[in-house]
Amino acid sequence: MAQEVPIPVELWAQIPPAAQAALSALLDALQRRIDDLEQRLRQNSTNSSQPPSADSPAVKRAPPKPASDKRRGAQPGHALCRRPLLEPAQIQELRPTHCRRCAQTLVGSDPQPLRHQVLELPPIRPQVLEYRRHRLCCPGCGTSTCADLPSGVPVGTTGPRLQAVLAVLTGVYRLSKRQAEQLCADLFHLPISAGHICALERQTTAALEPAVAEVRQQVRTQSVNLDETGWRQARQRAWLWVAVTSYLTLFEVVASRGGAVARRLLGTLGQRIVTTDRYSAYNWLPLYRRQLCWAHLKRDFQAMVDRGPVAAVIGEELLCHAQDLFHWWYRVRDGTLQRTSFATYVGELRPRFRATLEQGLTCGCARTAGTCKEILKVEPALWTFVRVAGIEPTNNAAERALRHAVLWRRSSLGTDSVVGGRFVSAILTVVSSCRQQGRHVLEYVTACCEAALAGARPPSLLPQPVV
Repeated sequence: MAQEVPIPVELWAQIPPAAQAALSALLDALQRRIDDLEQRLRQNSTNSSQPPSADSPAVKRAPPKPASDKRRGAQPGHALCRRPLLEPAQIQELRPTHCRRCAQTLVGSDPQPLRHQVLELPPIRPQVLEYRRHRLCCPGCGTSTCADLPSGVPVGTTGPRLQAVLAVLTGVYRLSKRQAEQLCADLFHLPISAGHICALERQTTAALEPAVAEVRQQVRTQSVNLDETGWRQARQRAWLWVAVTSYLTLFEVVASRGGAVARRLLGTLGQRIVTTDRYSAYNWLPLYRRQLCWAHLKRDFQAMVDRGPVAAVIGEELLCHAQDLFHWWYRVRDGTLQRTSFATYVGELRPRFRATLEQGLTCGCARTAGTCKEILKVEPALWTFVRVAGIEPTNNAAERALRHAVLWRRSSLGTDSVVGGRFVSAILTVVSSCRQQGRHVLEYVTACCEAALAGARPPSLLPQPVV
């Protein structure tokens, strides 16, 4: 170390040995700090969990694919797709009067005329229902009695469908309260205030809560894809958790990112499989009941490549293994490779993959060695999807479910209260679950609001059996 110190050798020799050791240790620590900061500067969406939106303009994207020789548009042999004909509100019969060739008069009707439909929106005016509650005095005792509202009529001024529309505008289309207020005035000619929209969101949360509670219980019986992202609630740090099954999605805004939240969301694990990233909050899961995300691993391997020649050899070899794995998996998913053959291929790949990780432990790059050590600890959880049908090798389903919420967070900066967080959890749960099942979001939310007014149980979010 003395030879590397940028001071004359004579001066270095005059420093006491104890001071030389302390100075050398300090320089080593500073060099490690510099290396770490430089690696952080090189991080982007291709080698870390950083989202692509946070990348700097200097990040080089993959070059675009070369243009093919095919012409633009639909290709020969593609499935024909036509816009479905709708029930017309008005029909106008158009008949030619003269032959276009000889001008002879034409009469009669075409049994199969060409149908040309034009879609148009009529001017939207609110439907105002007025209930005149008469107050009558008793001729006997003089007591004044007012008529009650009919069952299902809201005490406020907003009907269930309008309430559902406002919830969809803010929760599905991410409009702010002011934007929803302005849209109601511009399109619907409705005088709705931002404060009124907040009050309606609270009512909608209560109307959706029984259905969300049912989803919460059902998620605890299914294999799930679990993830979380940062959130702001009441100006405090919070997290938005998501649990995705094959037909349901549950969201919850929670003040903690710890493993206790994951335990509560999952309940008793049983024979289910949980797909996650390598975040430590999931380390309590048994490895044989856990599937780690290979998409995250590929970014870790790319980070090894970007660290320089010492770690690049390990990173490139691990990337090759991952590419082989995904190539086979895509064939299994497409039906061109049997699962038995896939399991055989993976059985041959797995020892080579583990040997590369063990080689990385002594590659000379501390961060790469640390990553390899972490992966080796959970290595059995990398291959669960090979032995269990229906399990994906990534947690992309949860990340896709969170994408809408992340965009909402970026525009709204979170929620101002716990009540707002409950609305976010409820509406996101309903929207994602309805989309998974191909159900109409607005119609479902409207049905829930109508059920709340009638004091009935809302329709279930669980798929209903076909009769």
